[in-house]
Amino acid sequence: MADNWRSRLITGGVPRSPNRAMLRAVGFADGDFDKPIVGVANGHSTLNPCNAGIQPLVDRAIAALKDAGAMPQMFGVPTVTDGIGMGTEGMKYSLVSREVIADAIETSVNGQMMDGALVVGGCDKNMPGGMMAIARMNVPAIYVYAGSIKPGHWKGQDLTIASAFEAVGAFSAGKISKEDYDGIERNACPTVGACGGMFTANTMSTSFEALGMSLMHSSTMASPDAEKADSAAESAKALVNAIHKGIRPRDIITRKSIENVVSLVMATGGSTNAVLHYLAIASAAEVEWTIDDFERVRRKVPVLCNLKPSGRYVATDFHKAGGAPQVLKMLLVNGLLHGDCMTITGRTIAEELENIPAEPRKDQDVIRPFDKPLYKQGHLAILKGNLATEGCVAKITGLKNPVITGPARVFDSENETMEAIMAGKIKAGDVVVIRYEGPKGGPGMQEMLAPTSALIGQGLGDSVGLLTDGRFSGATWGMVVGHVAPEAFLGGTIALVQEGDSITIDAHQLLIQLNVPEEELARRRAQWKQPAARYRRGLLAKYTRLVSTASKGAVTDTPQD
Repeated sequence: MADNWRSRLITGGVPRSPNRAMLRAVGFADGDFDKPIVGVANGHSTLNPCNAGIQPLVDRAIAALKDAGAMPQMFGVPTVTDGIGMGTEGMKYSLVSREVIADAIETSVNGQMMDGALVVGGCDKNMPGGMMAIARMNVPAIYVYAGSIKPGHWKGQDLTIASAFEAVGAFSAGKISKEDYDGIERNACPTVGACGGMFTANTMSTSFEALGMSLMHSSTMASPDAEKADSAAESAKALVNAIHKGIRPRDIITRKSIENVVSLVMATGGSTNAVLHYLAIASAAEVEWTIDDFERVRRKVPVLCNLKPSGRYVATDFHKAGGAPQVLKMLLVNGLLHGDCMTITGRTIAEELENIPAEPRKDQDVIRPFDKPLYKQGHLAILKGNLATEGCVAKITGLKNPVITGPARVFDSENETMEAIMAGKIKAGDVVVIRYEGPKGGPGMQEMLAPTSALIGQGLGDSVGLLTDGRFSGATWGMVVGHVAPEAFLGGTIALVQEGDSITIDAHQLLIQLNVPEEELARRRAQWKQPAARYRRGLLAKYTRLVSTASKGAVTDTPQD
């Protein structure tokens, strides 16, 4: 590689001694200047269980990099956690942190002209933020996921963080006792690791196997288990091999490999956030991919996995059943995977799956046979209509009938919505509208896990619609529609909805419609005024100025003319 440490440390054939002198201070010896320099982006943090188990993985990876003849250079990467920030002002920083993470990794790797990058992260935005940086920089890189949390247990029930949120609604509705409410909260998160269902963290980590940027079987291991650290070491060796072979991320991240990703996300029942994040990753890699491509893939890929939030099992169950490689092999043999896509190992994805059986084991129910899926088509539907002319994302698994027409219950923030739900003011048949929570309006597209979980806890998950220009947690299920675009802050039709207006959500027709005459909407539009931005200084103000619409991934680095 011409543009790297070694080229920078040579001027006219003579070593640049000041650069070398500083590197000697951090452990370089004479022979080390000829080795590839690998940046290790370390997401370790005691702020959350998702990232609290990362340091042992980094230690193993650093040792393996040295053994493979590389010089690792570690740097820190920030993180925030949705599960802790949910429902608070801090939640506005969640999606913003994706951009901060991408910028931080790009700054360290490019600023020091490293030869490769090994990125280690655990919480939801760690994965897309890291992959966006990898795609931008295009130096050889690999992603190491910190691993899943193990399930909690209470009275014979497997628990995830979603159990704690749903308990709030159930307790408020008198459906569970104080003993059970406390028991769920105290036992939901028993170990380090990311949230245990096929929520956003596990959706993104498994998708990286399909993308070719993480090692097979690595994404569903439990964070505390020894195999997770072993996998980090193997990832380091694979990265050094990729550096020597000159395998770069944009050789791997292509339109075909992103289609492989979306096929896996549909087959596993993954998070709505995958839509937003892969629009952003594709943009960073300069790959042509639009919101309509998700719908194209959805129609041909069945849901094969019975995973939480709408299913029964957690990530550790999925791992024992064969994990992402098992599902990928099923997609491959049924013509739903591009087997010729390159992976970080230098082998194609078909070669990586060569020894995986074509059908899942019969002694488990986590992964269904291809001819007996949970649903015949994918679960993340792209709806359009006068309420979302740019599109929005509906998660339709777990629903008996993904169609509702009802009166709008309109709220201009998540907090207002929660107050109404907890007061019992939302009834079956209502369509809840939460607006001014979009990329610019929120800012940051807060996740609406608290309202959706409270509705589920009250037994209203199937009978109440909820739409927002914000986002949903991967732990959400029900009649929910997010990423409505254009958002309210930009004058999208969602800003014009009034209390009691009729709204139709129809996943069969891929329709989201405000049933109000166009002349009335024109009158309301003429009277609407954009509210003042909620922040005038600091990171959130900068984000408000820069961020794109959700239909383009809510990115802050759109190409400049």
